Amino acid sequence: MPLSEHEQRVLEQLERDLGADPKLGRSMARGSRNRGRIALGVIGVIAGLGVVLIGVVAAIVPLGIVGFALMTAAAMWAIFAPTRPSLSVVGKSKSSARSQRAKEPFMRRVEHRLERRREQGDL
Repeated sequence: MPLSEHEQRVLEQLERDLGADPKLGRSMARGSRNRGRIALGVIGVIAGLGVVLIGVVAAIVPLGIVGFALMTAAAMWAIFAPTRPSLSVVGKSKSSARSQRAKEPFMRRVEHRLERRREQGDL
């Protein structure tokens, strides 16, 4: 079911507001990951799996435990690598009026905006 014109305008306004919120922008920004670190993590997981398999075939339980620990450590090292900040993160050079408005909760700003539109007859 397609959106009405009013719903499309409200949706577009919400999208613009979400993009203007610096706090949300910082929390949602995803930096790029270091591909070399991820590749080394994958190699570490494969090596750990090999050690686990050798431990299982040779029936050496401590070797299997060491292999599992190696797999886990390599995966954690690759997954929790620090990210580089993306260029789309909102900087600190915002005007004071905009920063004051950003301190107000998002839903309250949306309510105020809807009230203004109702008063102006846009809704």
